[in-house]
Parts: sequence; structure tokens; C-alpha cells
Amino acid sequence: MPGKIDPSLPFKPVNIAVLTVSDTRSFATDTSGDILVQRAEKAGHTVIDGKILPDEFDQLVAQLKAWSEDPSVDAIISTGGTGVTGRDVTTEAHQAVYEKEIPGFGELFRWLSYAKIGTSTIQSRAVAGVANGTYMFALPGSNGACKDAWDDILVYQLDFRHRPCNFVELMPRLLEK
Repeated sequence: MPGKIDPSLPFKPVNIAVLTVSDTRSFATDTSGDILVQRAEKAGHTVIDGKILPDEFDQLVAQLKAWSEDPSVDAIISTGGTGVTGRDVTTEAHQAVYEKEIPGFGELFRWLSYAKIGTSTIQSRAVAGVANGTYMFALPGSNGACKDAWDDILVYQLDFRHRPCNFVELMPRLLEK
């Protein structure tokens, strides 16, 4: 049960940066990144930047920090590199940048994913957190995982009208001391 959209409230678009983590994909072959861009734009948000970077920890951390420090970026969504192989370092890169982790995101993602792919969801290390007032979400690289994360979680939590609560309404308070 995702909650409800309150049509009496105004929609507030979110500025999103999309990062695909892959040693092999290009913009021509990046179907998971395309899914996120298309769904975000269809929902009314603005995708203000997109990149493809290899599974290299230092490059990922540098890009995540740059976007999180950019006041025009409200949310970063990455896809890929959340598995358990040696080259999968996206989760660690995100966690190196987070000021606060949002553990419920990964828990909810795996719970939703379990209904579709069963115990294979245990291989996902999807995570979320906040850095410099910017939300950060790390999703698996599969098309299905990106669809599930957007359609079942992010489309609601990135909509100010979602009730009983959402991430957008907290944005003005993320930098509180």
C-alpha cells in the first residue's frame, strides 16, 4: 500500500541526476538509466544531469560528492554496481558520501523485489542516504530493479503530494543543525 496522492496539494518537481555505473554500457546501450530518466520526466521531475562511469570507487565518490554539493541537485539516483562481485563498489561509494543512511529504502526495495524474483533479491545491496541536503539512491543495474524502485518507492517518496509523508517535504530541513 503506497499511500495516497493528495490532489489539493501542489506538485513540486525535483531536480535529479542519474548515474549509471558500468564498465560496459554506453548512452546507446544504457537501458536502466533510460528507464529512470523516462520515469522521472514522466512524473514531472527534471533530470538535470546524467553520466556513465566505470566501477571505480574513487571516480564514483568524486561524482557523488560533486552532485551532492551542487545546490541545483535535489536527488541522485544511481543504477548498477550494487551486487556482491569484486567490481561492485557503488554501495561503498554511496556510503562513503552519506551523512545519514536511510536503511528502510534498501529493506523496502528487497521486500518488494522478493515478490518478483524470490530469494535472488538477497544479492541486492540497494541503499539510500542523504549528503549535503541531497537524497542519494543506489539501485541495481537491471531494468526490472529500476522499474520496481521507481514505480513502487521513488515515484511516491519524491512526490510532495504523497501522504502520509514523503522525502520532498523534508528537503528544506535536511541541512538543519
